[in-house]
Amino acid sequence: MSGHSYRWVIVAAGGLLGCVAVGAMFSLPVFLLPMAQDTGWSVTGISTAMTVGFLAMAAASMAWGNLSDRYGPRTAVLTGSVVLAASMALASRAASLIEFQLLFGVLIGASTAAVFAPMIACVTGWFETRRALAVSLVSAGMGMAPMTMSPLAAWLLERYGWRGAMLGIAAIAAALMIPVSLLVRRAPALSGAAPAAAAANEPRSDMTVRQAVRTPQFIALMLANFFCCATHSGPIFHTVSYAQTCGIPMVMAVTIYSVEGLAGMGGRLAFGILGDRCGALRVLTLGLLVQALGVLSYAFVSTLGPFYAVAAVVGFMYAGTMPLYAVLVRENFPLKMMGTIVGGTAMAGSLGMSTGPLVGGMVYDHFGSYAPMYIGSFGMGLAATLVLVAFRSSLGGMPGRAAA
Repeated sequence: MSGHSYRWVIVAAGGLLGCVAVGAMFSLPVFLLPMAQDTGWSVTGISTAMTVGFLAMAAASMAWGNLSDRYGPRTAVLTGSVVLAASMALASRAASLIEFQLLFGVLIGASTAAVFAPMIACVTGWFETRRALAVSLVSAGMGMAPMTMSPLAAWLLERYGWRGAMLGIAAIAAALMIPVSLLVRRAPALSGAAPAAAAANEPRSDMTVRQAVRTPQFIALMLANFFCCATHSGPIFHTVSYAQTCGIPMVMAVTIYSVEGLAGMGGRLAFGILGDRCGALRVLTLGLLVQALGVLSYAFVSTLGPFYAVAAVVGFMYAGTMPLYAVLVRENFPLKMMGTIVGGTAMAGSLGMSTGPLVGGMVYDHFGSYAPMYIGSFGMGLAATLVLVAFRSSLGGMPGRAAA
């Protein structure tokens, strides 16, 4: 298969790997209340495992990205796949809350990071045209998790309890992720004689990683990604529980995730096409503003129909915006360090994601309501928007549009 054709295999592999990895980690919200009832562990304590997971993702993202730059993305994603499946199996046997927090949080969080930055960076190297769409399609695979893994987790939960369900997800992860990891390859521009020829078209090809991480562009992208992820972290993690507190049965509440996921598929495709045509920066900034308004709307709904409506807007926006950060990275930094720089922005995003599970749980335990969490999320969304309004590209890339 030619390199031009094989790039779509890379997209498909990245989408499937992301779907299973993200789905495994985000199965925890489905298990949250049943775990608390079965074990006596607090909602805040279990939610802390997710916070630890995002912190572990943050700590590991740049390391996995650097490993991918040095040894190729296959090494990173294969290792991460093995660790994720084993960690999920071990977490299903946890006998104490602290053991569960370490196994699920540290190991699953760190291994999930092995998929995101290496695969997104890998895809940006395979595409010179239609780059925003390609990255969005990989992200769309990750967005399939709410429509596939979450309902599967709920189905397994009803039949086998949370421990059996978690073990089943571990088996699925191993069966799918390990073989698919073997399909991943370096971008042609990073192999053979191509790098020298490609360097002429690179933004600041002489830049070192140390120089890159000190630029205003890198710092701005990290801040924007942090605030963006802090915006939707709490709503993603706690909305099923919030819906249940409004009297919606668990099986129906989980379908809110499915609506978010379905809308997110449309958002990723739409934002990918618009990013290529109208410019990633412009589309991303507008999307962040609408996302902020969307999460605020959750505070004013209490029945299933309005939950679906808000979930559709929020899912469309947060899913559509996330891939465009990698496009901005590619426009402003050389290909040779894509794994490391994308890993850096992913690290900031993971730190933002770590705020929602813990803070949301603390808000609910203290106030008996999730409304203050949604209001705080709105503030984070405005902050992300303002950071990107001030963003300026000055590294020799092509600001305002994807590379063609």
